[in-house]
Amino acid sequence: MATAGNILSQYDHSKIPDGKNLRIALVVSGWNEAITEALFMGAKDTLLDHNVIEDKIVRIDVPGSFELIYGASRAQQMDFDAIIAIGCIIQGETRHFEFISNTVAHGIKDLNLIGKVPVVFCVLTDDTIEQSKARSGGDKGNKGVEAAVTALRMTSL
Repeated sequence: MATAGNILSQYDHSKIPDGKNLRIALVVSGWNEAITEALFMGAKDTLLDHNVIEDKIVRIDVPGSFELIYGASRAQQMDFDAIIAIGCIIQGETRHFEFISNTVAHGIKDLNLIGKVPVVFCVLTDDTIEQSKARSGGDKGNKGVEAAVTALRMTSL
């Protein structure tokens, strides 16, 4: 497991670029809303901590994780320095989990290959809601914090 022994919210603040001149979009899935809202708040608070002006943090809501691809694609056409795609896909009884998880991962990858603005993958793909809670502010930290740090670092490339 990638997060075994790791806390997603721990990082060296001194190694993160200042965000005072950046405009960042957060595309947020409405599915598993309690989780995605916690991820959004982790990302937003981290961006604010690194001097991104609140008015330059733009939230774009989409219905589900599948729609993150389109939302992020539209955001790439706007004047943003980075985009964070925030979602949560939890394993169910059918293969739907694999189809959606793979499609979203490949879609975000494709946007990074063809777009001019980085799209950061902040989509939890967990077996249980307990795992998602642990990664959205629980004992594993908050993946939203990690995604915001990644977005800030990607803007300096």
